[in-house]
Amino acid sequence: MTDDDQNTGGEHDTGYGRTGPASGESVVRRERFTGGPAREFLSSLSADERIFAADLAVDRAHVVMLTEQDIVGDEDAATILAALADIEAAGHGALPAGEDVHEAIETAVVERVGPAGGRMHTARSRNDEVAACIRYRLREDLLAALETVVEARERLLASASEEVETVMPGYTHLQPAQPTTVAHWLCSYEGALARDAGRLLDAYDRVNRSPLGAAAFAGTPFDVDREQTAALLGFDGLVENATDAVSARDFLVETSAGVAGLGLTLSGLAEDSVLFAHRGYLDLADAYASTSSIMPQKKNPDTLELVRGRTGDAVAGLSGLLTTLKGLPRAYNRDLQRAGRHAWEAIDSVTASAEVAVGAVTTADWDEGALASAAGEGFTTATGVADLLARSGVPFRTAHEVVALAGEADQPDAAALEAAAREVLGESLWSHVDRAAVERALDPEQSVASRDSRGGPAPDAVAAHLDRARDGLAGDRAAIDERRETLSTAARRLDREVSRYV
Repeated sequence: MTDDDQNTGGEHDTGYGRTGPASGESVVRRERFTGGPAREFLSSLSADERIFAADLAVDRAHVVMLTEQDIVGDEDAATILAALADIEAAGHGALPAGEDVHEAIETAVVERVGPAGGRMHTARSRNDEVAACIRYRLREDLLAALETVVEARERLLASASEEVETVMPGYTHLQPAQPTTVAHWLCSYEGALARDAGRLLDAYDRVNRSPLGAAAFAGTPFDVDREQTAALLGFDGLVENATDAVSARDFLVETSAGVAGLGLTLSGLAEDSVLFAHRGYLDLADAYASTSSIMPQKKNPDTLELVRGRTGDAVAGLSGLLTTLKGLPRAYNRDLQRAGRHAWEAIDSVTASAEVAVGAVTTADWDEGALASAAGEGFTTATGVADLLARSGVPFRTAHEVVALAGEADQPDAAALEAAAREVLGESLWSHVDRAAVERALDPEQSVASRDSRGGPAPDAVAAHLDRARDGLAGDRAAIDERRETLSTAARRLDREVSRYV
């Protein structure tokens, strides 16, 4: 993916005049700067396989538009479009050598149809061509990632619906904090993934803008129809300013940041699950674990550990992209050849992580006995008791002091709370609450049931949340399907337009 001003093939591009070098010394100098290692260093042809299909689509749309605008004749258009079909059938591996896929495809067209094949590049630069190809392919990757996230959320909600009453310990600072439920914990990650999906959907809409027609950076004197090429390729509109169109890579930044954020969510899910497996709360399915090469009793959560590791790759990719783009002068610079790969690698890695992390969690077996036993450890029901006292008229800070003092006892039960109340309040606890209510507040399951505010872990609150979450999931799925259909409709239209000539 290179700038038109950087061609290295042919004598015209040596920098020593159209007729080539005049001496043996010039030959050496030319080979030094345009051949061998230099050309290999400049080339992105191998990495460009990812946008091979995108370039063919962009070429077709551009040729159709040029023909409709009477810039290229019907006969030349037919031969060029037929050559593109032949090149597509042969595949990326059959392309001739070149700096990038764009140059190689054009060379292949000219090899098949002769000089008329060069008309394909009329009113276009590799600068706007490259930008269009990246956007064309990236939107497909974004939709694939979004579809994976939607499926992951669906699986989390399905698992949550089965664990609404499965009480488990909740933690802050990795210390026992309050009892909650497996369903409530699962829903917390579904909610985070929903926001990740929202950010990627927003990014998609800014990715899906056409830079074609901007040429090198200053437009073109040809009477091109930019709106037509945008429509034929399924873009929602234009990046209008020609310089902005070829320079902008903020869409890569936004995508990479969204993907890195998704990776962070998945890394948190993986970390929690590793800890839960360590504590014996869940047992990963064998498909998501491995054993030791020497210790036969081991069952290691390797896939989840790799999810955490891959997140580091995505964050590093975002940093690499930002560093590449920092301080570049406007319009095209060859540094941009290195920009796209950061986004590609991040989106591939994190999409795979979503499948694995959620697959591991939703196929794991939860040990309800171990969870229930641990749910009350560390006096996790203390907040519920303090809330009970506060609801009975005791100032919350005073109630906090009573319960904290009771928590120092070997057994922070009703008797310990009574003793603490007499010391702090100077009167019996039972003058404020009845003993049965305190006993219920001390029970982890009852403590969970009492927290039935919207978004809380009580079974009824979680059930209501699941309904709302499913509605949000359906909305995101519809948004993705709508974008998919827009692209499919455009592809069918482009095929029809091409068939008019071929």
